Amino acid sequence: MFKKILVGIDGSEHSFRAAEKAAALATCMEAELRIVVAHPTVPSYLGEPNFQDAIVARLQESKKIMEDALKVVGEIPGGVHTEILEGSAAEVVLNVADVRHSDLIVLGSRGHGQLRGLLLGSQSQKVLQHAPCPVLVVR
Repeated sequence: MFKKILVGIDGSEHSFRAAEKAAALATCMEAELRIVVAHPTVPSYLGEPNFQDAIVARLQESKKIMEDALKVVGEIPGGVHTEILEGSAAEVVLNVADVRHSDLIVLGSRGHGQLRGLLLGSQSQKVLQHAPCPVLVVR
């Protein structure tokens, strides 16, 4: 049914639960799993060396989140692919889902956004509204 599953990870507890569910689905369906980590764009007005320092810090944080996600996911028969990209989490996930022809997107219900108390995070909500495929939201 699903041959290409995409999971968006932001380092939150909800996103790691989503990774567990995506890994279980990918294993059952012998699907390919793609893990996507997005980090916010660094504003250019920071100037040097602050601009470069901010880029390096965000990339290191994203790599750490990806390492943790890979530990949660483990080995998947269909293979695991990773992408770390810059931009809004929802836009990055939607773009990757479209370009990679994903059959399913798996997300946590809330992430590390500023409004953690909402029923559904704004990034998850945006993905739900604009996704090119089914979306599974994990609590």
